[in-house]
Amino acid sequence: MELGIGCCGFPVARERYVSEFDVVEIQQTFYHPPRVETARKWRATVPPGFEFTVKAWQLITHSPESPTYRRLKREIPPAERERYGLFRPTDEVFAAWDETRRIAGALAACLVLFQSPPRFTPTAEHLNNMRRFFSSIDRAGLLLAWEPRGDWPAETVRGLCGELELIHCVDPFRNDPLAGTPLYLRLHGRDGYRYRYTDEELAALLRRLAGWGRPAYVMFNNVFMYDDARRFARMARGGTEWGRTGERAED
Repeated sequence: MELGIGCCGFPVARERYVSEFDVVEIQQTFYHPPRVETARKWRATVPPGFEFTVKAWQLITHSPESPTYRRLKREIPPAERERYGLFRPTDEVFAAWDETRRIAGALAACLVLFQSPPRFTPTAEHLNNMRRFFSSIDRAGLLLAWEPRGDWPAETVRGLCGELELIHCVDPFRNDPLAGTPLYLRLHGRDGYRYRYTDEELAALLRRLAGWGRPAYVMFNNVFMYDDARRFARMARGGTEWGRTGERAED
């Protein structure tokens, strides 16, 4: 079993982070992607075996009413607001995917994560949007993961991920992953982002991963992500293929 252990974003200086972990999820691409040239510089400053995953641009997943648009570096004209987000099959959403894909390519990223907002519920319109979007885009060899928020029936998620070749991304302390390999797990904190995981909880997660028996990315996204990820990497040593994280994470 292989694990990639890391954080959602850089909680410490990039040079320090890449000396201790083997993967990072880039968050800037969700709010407003960097220039391709910037992404290439990031790629050039990390070791050859280091992995990037990328969070898809919010123009694909979130509508302009979302507070996350405050960090978008351009205005969306009121007359065009209905053309963005919620996987709408519009030229604007497909253009946002093309930009996300270009950045992923510049980073030599392995996976793109699509996180849908709570308002994206399993209506007929939303399901149709997903089908039209994912059946139309150029995936460029990337793995695609989907993290649904809100109330989604398990069978709907399982069927949709199977149909559209998506990895079901979950917080493993809230839900079980229902589809896809490798697993892509994001740990948001059991009762909010300020949560610090206990050793017992991290050990229990390791046992669950062993039971699932699939390669997995375990990405921490809480306030204490750096310390929690390092402790988890130390626990993960021994008898498994853990990559650089398992070898380098130390006090």
